[in-house]
Formats: sequence, C-alpha cells, structure tokens
Amino acid sequence: MLNLLKKWNTLRNQILFVFLFVMFIVLVIVSILTFHQVSSLLKKNAETQIQQVAIEASGKMESLYEQINMASKLVTTNDKVQKMLTRKYQKKPVAFSELQELMSTVNTITANSDGIFSFQLFAHDQKRVLPLDEASLQPRLDKSWIKKADKAKGKFVWIGQDPNDSNYFLAIRRVNLMDQSYANGGYLLISIYHNYFQFANQDFSKEATQYSILLDKSGNSIISNYQHSIVPIVNNQDSIIQINKRDYMVTKHSSNVTGWSVLILTPVSALTEGITVLRSIILISGIIGLVIYFISSLFLSNIITKPILRLTKTMQCASEGSLSLNPNVSSVNEINKLNSTYNQLVKETNHLITMVYQKEIIRSRSELKALQAQINPHFLFNTLDALHWALEDKNEEELAELVVAMSNLFRYTITNQNEDEWVFIKEEIKHIDDYMEIMKMRFGEQLKWEITLPPQFEYVKIPKFLIQPLVENSVLHGAGNKLDQCKISIKIEAKDVSRIKIIVQDDGLGIEKEKLEEIMASLEKGKIASKSGKGMAIANVYKRLKLYYKEEQQGLVIKSELNQGTLISFDIPIDGGEW
Repeated sequence: MLNLLKKWNTLRNQILFVFLFVMFIVLVIVSILTFHQVSSLLKKNAETQIQQVAIEASGKMESLYEQINMASKLVTTNDKVQKMLTRKYQKKPVAFSELQELMSTVNTITANSDGIFSFQLFAHDQKRVLPLDEASLQPRLDKSWIKKADKAKGKFVWIGQDPNDSNYFLAIRRVNLMDQSYANGGYLLISIYHNYFQFANQDFSKEATQYSILLDKSGNSIISNYQHSIVPIVNNQDSIIQINKRDYMVTKHSSNVTGWSVLILTPVSALTEGITVLRSIILISGIIGLVIYFISSLFLSNIITKPILRLTKTMQCASEGSLSLNPNVSSVNEINKLNSTYNQLVKETNHLITMVYQKEIIRSRSELKALQAQINPHFLFNTLDALHWALEDKNEEELAELVVAMSNLFRYTITNQNEDEWVFIKEEIKHIDDYMEIMKMRFGEQLKWEITLPPQFEYVKIPKFLIQPLVENSVLHGAGNKLDQCKISIKIEAKDVSRIKIIVQDDGLGIEKEKLEEIMASLEKGKIASKSGKGMAIANVYKRLKLYYKEEQQGLVIKSELNQGTLISFDIPIDGGEW
C-alpha cells in the first residue's frame, strides 16, 4: 500500500488532486448557496402567493358581507318600514292592507338581494310584524344577541349558524326610527343561505390536499372543507401544523371590515416540490462540472509536468557522469526559464571541472614552495630555544622564562589554522597567561591579572583566540590609559547546566555612555567600533561568536562606567558550536 502511494505521489497527480479538490469545494459552496437562496426564494414566493389567495378570499367575503349589510340597511331605512314601526312604537293601530303592502316591499328587496333567504321584522316589543304571525323574537333568538344588537345601535351583527336550521346563517340589526330621534323601533332578523359564502375552487372531497376555513369573530367556523375539529387549528400559534402525520403551512388573514379570519392550510411538500427538482438539477450540474474540470485539469497538469519529467531524466543522466544539455522545449515561461537555468548550470559546471583540474596541477607544483616556506617558523622556534638555553647558562632565569613565553605565544599563534581551529579552554588560558607575562615587561608592577578556571571546564572546546582579543583590549585601553595599578580578571563560570559564562573585567578608566552606545550600534550593524579601528578586537570576537554559535549565541554584553572599569561577557554552550 505504501509503495502504491509513493508511485502515485507525482507532481501531476498532486496538481490534479489539488485542482479537483478546489473545484469540488467551490462547487459545494456554490451549490449550497444557490440551493439555499433559490429554495428560500421559491418557498417565499409560494408563501406570498398563498397569502395573496387568502387576502383575495377575505376580500371576497368582505364583498359578500357588505352585500348582505346593504340589503338589510335598505330594509331598515325603507320609508314604509320606518312608518310602520313608528306607528307600532307610538302604539297606533295598523291596517292589514298596510301590512300586506309592507310585505310586498320587503319581498321585493329580498328577491333582488343575493344570498338572503328571508327578512323577519320585529317591533320594539319584540313581536313579529313580518311574517304576519306576531311570534316573539325571544324564543327564536337568545337574549344576548338582542343586547348585542342594541349595543351596536343599528349596525349589522353577525350571529352565525341558525340553531333551528343548519342550512342558514342568521344576522340581526336594530331598526332606528329616524323621526323619533333614532329610538329603538324594532329588529330585523336576516336569514342567509349557507352556501352563499364559498371559496373559489374549494375542494370538499375527502381527498382534498388544501384546506380553507372561514372563521367569525368568535372563532366559530362559517365555512370549511376540513371535516374534523378545527379547535387544534384555531389554537395553534405556529406557522406549521401536523395533520395526519403530514406538515401543513398555516396562512391566516383577518379582515378589518368583518373581523372574520381566512385560514388556508397548504401541505409543505407542495411548497417544496420545486426545491426537489432544483436539488436534482444542481447535483447533475455539479457532476458534469467535475467531469469537465477533471479533463481540463489532466490536460493542464500534463502540460506542466511533461517538460519537468524530461528535464529530470536529463539530470539523472548527469548524476551518472554525463553532463549534457537539455533540449529546449516549447512550454510556459517558468518551465523555459528552469530549462535555460539548468543548461547554463551545466555549462558552468563543465567549465569549473576544467578549472579545478588545472588548479590541481598548479597546487601540486606549489606544494614544494609551501614546504620551503615552513622552514621560517621552525627556524624561529629553534632560535628562541637556543636563546633560552644560553640565558639559563648565564643565570638569566627571568629573561629565559620570558623567551619561553614568547616561544609558546608564537607557536600557539602560527600553528595550522585548519587543524587547530578549536582548542580547549585551558590552552586558550595558557596562551593568555603567556601574553600577560610578556605585557608585564612593558607595564611592570602597574599590570596585575587574575585567572579563574574551574577544573570541570578546562576541556570545554572553544574557537582559538576567542578570549585573548578581549584581554588584549583590556590591557591596552585599561592599563595603557591608567597611571595607577590596573587589575584584569578573566573568569569562567557556569551559567546553567548546559552553558558557561566567560567574563573579562578591568578597573581602568571605563567608557563614556555615548561611546558605549556607539560601539553597540556598530556591532549590530557588523562594523568595527570606531573609524580608527580601535574596536576591531571586540568586533572580531562578536562576529566569530555569531559565526560559530549561530542562533545559540546572544552576542557580547558590555558594561562600563567612567573611572570604574569595563566588563565584557558572553556565554556559550558547553558542548561546542556548529563547526
């Protein structure tokens, strides 16, 4: 399995995979956003359309309601009705012929009014005037409705379904006598056909998928094709209700004119029918897009990788010893530039091989001269040794020790740098001690020094001449500029488990604050401390620390105060640096 993965782990396959993955993510995001937006739009449009249907249905009911209202108002304001009820109100007798004439008038209005089955007219004492049987209104109608009619002061009052006959609806309004300061002259009871209030295209079959319900102010059903109890629907406060394990969206609109409410229950599945089609279209479009993008990505990846594969084969031949040029190919600018760069590299490499061969010959010829040049240092050592023995024979022991110190100093300085680049700390300290012995000839008792090297740090390796330049700097600028005695301390101590700290301190004249800031700034910029070159020793140590110890080294710490002296310190790892 692992070998198979390695086999398929090619640049072309990676480009192809990345392109397809990006395309897949883009298609998924676009599809989700498109589906969400379009489905929301479809659902919103469907809801808006159903709401509009509810508004239109409510408007139709308002129109039918107003027709009944106007027809009943024509009866209550009719001149003959007003005169008849006024005479009844004044308790004057009414002839039978007048009642017949009144009945003819009311029947004419009834015949010209749609939806009205009959008008029943009652006097103020609730005795029926029309029809001519003087029946009482009280047993026919509950007393509460009469009170509501009185409270409405002549306005149309909807009662609802006739308790005596379910084929009719009832309504009532009080007759105000205009000549008697709108006194109560009686009541008009209106009987309305049950099928007068109908929704357009309403399906009353048991298989109906959409339900339409008309409710009055009290929440009673006026007309409905829902054949079960409407109480759960009326009490429902959510926009979605479940009926027979099927979700329905409830659309409601209330009329400001009648106070009635139109409820339309639409199956949610009907609203989302178009969304299912949309989902299928998006899925098919995504698959087609992926196929097209796969073919395009494969073609593009081949265009990119074929020149690289050709160049790779040429490089493999070069690793076998044949540095041949790769033929130029027609490709994109980057591939052409890579091919051109390789060819230039081959040319330069072949040229360098020739140059190295020639230099090897020259180096062989120069070895003899190098051997001859080594005679001079050895001659210097031999001469110093002879001088040392001659001084001892003459009992000049102090001078003899000085000569030994000079010999050790020269030997430490001119040994082969390539072989002895790193030394033990104790060797560096020994060299510093020899140097201080020689400097004592110049400064005498004015120069004092102290070296502290714990035994456990003697064999820690450091680059040669890492400490000596700082000691030399303290001698020249500390003891050299001070008239009194100057003491120089060289101290090696542990900083933590893995690092040691090296401190070189003198009690000389110190450095001014501005000069010290200038030195530190120059070190950070990689320059010597001053234009005169006096800070070259410090700059040299600083650069070598950065070179040998890289990121492990934080640099030099320099502290100085006027007439108090100078302290220079740095810390290094015990296990050495990178070289």
